[in-house]
Amino acid sequence: MYKIKQLCQIFFAAVLLSFSASSSAEQFQEFSNLQVHYIALPSTFLPPAVAKENGIERSKYRGLINISVLDKKASLKALSADISGTGKNLLGQTEQLQFKEIKSGDSVYYIAVYPFTNEEIVNFNIKIKTADKTSTLKFQHKFYVE
Repeated sequence: MYKIKQLCQIFFAAVLLSFSASSSAEQFQEFSNLQVHYIALPSTFLPPAVAKENGIERSKYRGLINISVLDKKASLKALSADISGTGKNLLGQTEQLQFKEIKSGDSVYYIAVYPFTNEEIVNFNIKIKTADKTSTLKFQHKFYVE
């Protein structure tokens, strides 16, 4: 079980790093002392063992939202935060996001699942509350069924 948990932690770190470093349009926003990295991807991207270990249902109709909050004043050290938010499609249908905290060594990730249909465009509105302040991350993502 420890080996699966360790693989899961490595996987989430790799996902975050690969998507934030793979292009010049890195997916993060800065808020005063925070740097917030984010990504949305199909849950089928997760290996079955990692999904099972974290209680995530893999489905071609489920997306995964990954948020990481870093402290700019402390050499981008990972921060714990209260994360909540919604996803809203272009028809106005809103889904409340239920974030789960995953700690991996010094890293902290917040994961939520979002149901989608093929080529659905979703506007995410994420509230990030740290000890210092509350910030709102807004981004849009288009999901594809694989």
